[in-house]
Amino acid sequence: MSAPALAPPPVGAVLTDIEGTTSSIAFVKEVLFPFAERALDGFLDAHAADPEVAACLTAVRRAAPGEEPRAVLRRWMAEDSKAAPLKTLQGLIWASGYTGGEVTGHLWPDVAPCLRAWHRAGIRLNVYSSGSVAAQKLLFGHSSAGDLTGLFGDFFDTAMGGKREAASYAAIAEKLARPPGDILFLSDVAEELDAAARAGYAVCQLVRAEDGTQPSGRHPVAADFPAVAATFGLPVPRLSQGEAA
Repeated sequence: MSAPALAPPPVGAVLTDIEGTTSSIAFVKEVLFPFAERALDGFLDAHAADPEVAACLTAVRRAAPGEEPRAVLRRWMAEDSKAAPLKTLQGLIWASGYTGGEVTGHLWPDVAPCLRAWHRAGIRLNVYSSGSVAAQKLLFGHSSAGDLTGLFGDFFDTAMGGKREAASYAAIAEKLARPPGDILFLSDVAEELDAAARAGYAVCQLVRAEDGTQPSGRHPVAADFPAVAATFGLPVPRLSQGEAA
């Protein structure tokens, strides 16, 4: 007879991805990006003289001499360019939308109850996303479950390095002053989990049916955050009727 599988060890910290993990993949592509495109002209009309916006427009002119900046920005949007002035402007437009109540950060209904339960249990919560730290805080600060930013200790973006590089996770563990094995990384992307596992993290792939994620076969999988909790010995909250809606 084979030996029974050992239960995964408890963890003291959780590092979570956003898109495809806490939030729908469609939210960014079908809500945030279209909102920024629709709001671009009005935002620039109202804020072109603001120092941060003016600096972005100057950077656009330098990147595309002789072209009208708004046309360049729209082209970059269509190309899903990572150009810094576009990313900065999108962030500013999203901030305006969030604070004005035009945009609400999407979270799967199971996420906030688990985050609150884990926080109460003393598990340190952190975020690592390819979106900027500012964008992360906007999403969690204006989420469908309210302002959750107070639950998190740290927010990390790709200033720490690429999400498919083991060195990025080693650097985050150092920032958190924790051994990598004490940290559980949650993501829907197998290659990100590969990198975190190489750095010594515990990992789990979120395979949400709504997003069409496919299990990699290389890592533990969970359909939602309560399943993560059950697998890794974390508190499993009871979802109230309102939270499960």
